[in-house]
Amino acid sequence: MTKTALITGGTKGIGYGVAEVLVKEGMNVAITGRTQETVEEAVASLNQIRAGAAIGFVSDARDFSSQQAAVEGVLRQWGQLDVLVANAGIGHFASIENLTLEQWHETIDVNLTGVFYSTKAALAALKASQGYLITIASLAGTNFFANGSAYNASKFGLVGFSQAVMLDVRNAGVKVTTIMPGSVATYFNNHTPNDADAWKIQPEDIGQMVADLLKMNPRTLPSKIEVRPTTPK
Repeated sequence: MTKTALITGGTKGIGYGVAEVLVKEGMNVAITGRTQETVEEAVASLNQIRAGAAIGFVSDARDFSSQQAAVEGVLRQWGQLDVLVANAGIGHFASIENLTLEQWHETIDVNLTGVFYSTKAALAALKASQGYLITIASLAGTNFFANGSAYNASKFGLVGFSQAVMLDVRNAGVKVTTIMPGSVATYFNNHTPNDADAWKIQPEDIGQMVADLLKMNPRTLPSKIEVRPTTPK
């Protein structure tokens, strides 16, 4: 039976890179994004790889009901959910003096509470399929840096959340892994990927890591993975 994945924040960057690899691997893939235009563009690109393999939903990680709606849409379309990749994330970087209340709350609400919402919405379906939850954290989840108070807090929290959930659900047959990338060539923090990013991790590299995790023997669980560029600049 063809397996199905839901990827939050799947219209570009790491999320799209994961979606692209999983479609090529023969899976059905649903993605979420904040705007209809970006969702439609990404779905169309994925379906050029394999017709009918992808669907999309306009969804905000900060809104629990929209996360529920995305899971329900996957179940209506394909009848099961085998993999949730909780990828949606943002970054605001400023000193504590300059970080605004709005920036703090948006960072925590998307990067941490949003993953909680996605997980809660998908958990029953993942238990039914004895599926896999993969959260996309960051090396910033163990390494703090100046101007990173909001982002560090969200990613430190996400690593702790993911590992605790892993212990909560492992006996129900659900596997949980958090992937912690270093520098990735994405649109994150208003960056546009370019040729100078060749040294960085590429989004499809994270996609391949997800695909490899799904192929691993069920008895083995890499619960936390740090990944960084081989030769940083």
